[in-house]
Amino acid sequence: MTHPREALFDAGDAAPALPVCDHYAGVEARMRKSLELQAELGPVFDVTLDCEDGAPVGGEVEHAHLVAEIATSTANRHGRVGARSLAFEHPRFDDVLDVLLGRAGERLAYLMLPKPRDAAELSRACDAVDATAARRGLARRIPLHALVETPGALRDVVAMAAHPRIESLSFGLMDFVSAHRGAIPQTAMSAAGQFEHPLVVRAKLEIAAACHAANKVPSHCVVTEFRDDRALQRAAERACRQFGYTRMWSIHPAQVRTIVEAFAPTVAELDLAIDVIEAAQAAGWAPIRHHDVLHDRASYRYFWHVLERAHRTGQPMPAEVLERWFGVAPD
Repeated sequence: MTHPREALFDAGDAAPALPVCDHYAGVEARMRKSLELQAELGPVFDVTLDCEDGAPVGGEVEHAHLVAEIATSTANRHGRVGARSLAFEHPRFDDVLDVLLGRAGERLAYLMLPKPRDAAELSRACDAVDATAARRGLARRIPLHALVETPGALRDVVAMAAHPRIESLSFGLMDFVSAHRGAIPQTAMSAAGQFEHPLVVRAKLEIAAACHAANKVPSHCVVTEFRDDRALQRAAERACRQFGYTRMWSIHPAQVRTIVEAFAPTVAELDLAIDVIEAAQAAGWAPIRHHDVLHDRASYRYFWHVLERAHRTGQPMPAEVLERWFGVAPD
């Protein structure tokens, strides 16, 4: 039988299959703790080692060496560790980039580029990464992510999402609000308020729409109230189910499980997706009737995305489904 991916999608139609949670850590103890949690839960979330906000002022290069050491250690057992570089305009950008790519370029899952002011600056940063990689003799093109956290970047978000070297755009809420010089109140940085202020809501929607148009992954911003699990859960569910995000940042280890659970399909959604895709495959992908509801290739694509999200979030699925569609051998 034809695999759902081959039957339902043309080449180049799929966005990168990234984990739904991107966890940031910049202090050594927290970086190592994050990798311990990843070893426990599996690759259902990424760990981004932070060379920007995590680095002490004046010690950026030394911090990059620490990040490279951790990324290339045996603690990176799943290969889902990335790094956030300095901003392109930072005077030590090239030095930190050289350390990261020279020492850890073969192991980093991606590199996050912060604070591009517009699409032209993002393009220059991407070129700088590729030039450093070539000089260092890397055999791979490291995937690149970028942060949309300035009004200029938001203005150019369609071009940024379409850049061929970018696989994901993240919304930088805190810097975005601050960049408006007090015109957006501090309440718009909160878990609930960020879904209420019109300028912030507009930014979220434009980033998500641009990413989906370019088959890239939109990554939602932080919730800083890291001890308020209910606020985090509500924010994650809204990001996933109302704003079109397929990935979200975590800034505390306690947030990871909540985000993964919020982005996972429910048991009922997963059961329905399995039923519909099995019936569609049996019908040769022709239209079917399931519980008196008509389905065709449009809804089949939706239900396949549900199955892929369930797999990325580690949801239990029948062994035959995992083996047949995801190549997971039975225990």
